[in-house]
Amino acid sequence: MSVSSFTRSALLGLGLSTALATGALAQEKVLRIGMTAADIPRTHGQPDQGFEGNRFTGIPMYDALTHWDLSSADKPSVVIPGLATEWAVDATDKTKWTFKLRPGVKFQDGSDFTAAAVVWNVDKVLNKEAAHFAPDQIGVTVSRMPTLKSARAIDPLTVELTTSEPDAFLPINLTNLFMASPAHWAAKLAAVPASVTDPAERAKQAWAAFSADPSGTGPFKGVKLSPRERFEMVANKAYWDPKRVPKIDRVVLLPLPEANARTAALLSGQVDWIESPSPDAVPQIKQRGFTVYTNAQPHVWPWQLSFVEGSPWVDKRVRHAANLCVNREELKTLLGGLMEIPKGTVPPGHPWWGNPKFEIKYDLAAAKKLMTEAGYSASKPAKVKVLTSASGSGQMQPLPMNEFMQQALKECFFDVALEVGEWNAVFTNWREGAKHANARGANATNVTFAAMDPFFAMVRFTSTKAFPPVSNNWGYFGNDEFDKLIADARTSFDGTARDAALAKLHARIVEEAPFVWVAHDVGPRALSAKIKGVVQPKSWFIDLAPMSMD
Repeated sequence: MSVSSFTRSALLGLGLSTALATGALAQEKVLRIGMTAADIPRTHGQPDQGFEGNRFTGIPMYDALTHWDLSSADKPSVVIPGLATEWAVDATDKTKWTFKLRPGVKFQDGSDFTAAAVVWNVDKVLNKEAAHFAPDQIGVTVSRMPTLKSARAIDPLTVELTTSEPDAFLPINLTNLFMASPAHWAAKLAAVPASVTDPAERAKQAWAAFSADPSGTGPFKGVKLSPRERFEMVANKAYWDPKRVPKIDRVVLLPLPEANARTAALLSGQVDWIESPSPDAVPQIKQRGFTVYTNAQPHVWPWQLSFVEGSPWVDKRVRHAANLCVNREELKTLLGGLMEIPKGTVPPGHPWWGNPKFEIKYDLAAAKKLMTEAGYSASKPAKVKVLTSASGSGQMQPLPMNEFMQQALKECFFDVALEVGEWNAVFTNWREGAKHANARGANATNVTFAAMDPFFAMVRFTSTKAFPPVSNNWGYFGNDEFDKLIADARTSFDGTARDAALAKLHARIVEEAPFVWVAHDVGPRALSAKIKGVVQPKSWFIDLAPMSMD
């Protein structure tokens, strides 16, 4: 692997990172991370770049009302108190929730975290009349919690949240609403030149200044941003949770979208940690003394299919054939074992499994038979076009994986064309939908998704209320049956009843197959042996705060 394969921005970032080991910073414990993203995820409190943004510029710098428990490698991650210590839905009005807030928490600028701050952070993405309304934060927030309607402060440490309909999933969804400092933003707004008179432009400039000098309540504070090159965070030693006061002094994030470039950076000592190493380089990485962490994750690598008129995927026989035509064991070998083989969005034995009647497996003969029945043959293949990216958050190894799919499906009378776009553009189109010009005529899209909560795993892909641009039902799949199944689950505030309703929903999703389920990720990352206290949870996320360095 040659350093010549690095992008120019990566070289600039790596050159600067080397300087961190000398001079005034020599005594610092500095952790340098090579991300799969091509740019630094947004730092203002609502990151882009998919969940890699949440992992590296969301969770480290900010807190939400609810958190994912990332402390165990053995148990599934569950929702735990964050900035809220407890919450409850109203006994008579299931659209209203009361959250009790954690006392004594301060933002990194020294201002107090209160119920008014929660209201301010809800308004930033929902209230178009608010001075701090941020249109560019809507897509990565509202689509993840589409029923949240408003917030009201009851007292300094109590806030009421209202949803548009009863929604038992709200506490889980709120893990995505990070709390930024209203006082710090107000100071940035005050510094915008008086010559800028348009309120929307003033807010935009204030958010840009906030991004360069962010303030949350999290265990790390952002201190230096160079777009597309690097981002630096330092430890917040005054963090409210003693268990998560950082032991590492400084974290440096470097965007390295090419797998070979990330691997070369690790082996040459330019970084201490990389996401998604090249599978063929894993043996060398281990031989050089690095540790490769993996764990089965609630994370799906799919093709999400279009149900727009004229799409070949409208025919269920075609959808089933594609799911039966993929030899996933071969793909797992290609990836050096760095994947799990899916049977659906969740695995058998999961509370939401539901025992679907259609089995996802490799059965070439059955796949060909279905395609023949649908009117396709070697001389008359089904022409499909898949929108994908060359890298990105959770995309694993998208080009070789999609090329494998292209060849595999050829055996079952599919003619697959790959449309490769920049990751953030592909991710943005995930909400714009298959009908949008930015879909580039694709009738399938390859965006991976986390499946740790009901909305993320199922609802946003099967509800007619989640059609673009509301959320991620890119292919416009859904009908009255699915809306009823979703409503049954959403209005089940008892955990057992909710699981039973979700199991029915999952079974029907697998049976109708709006996806080609290809792989479950195991989140491979390679780290220097000097990094201690690493917990690779059964989650798409990981917590930097408890880690230390020799």
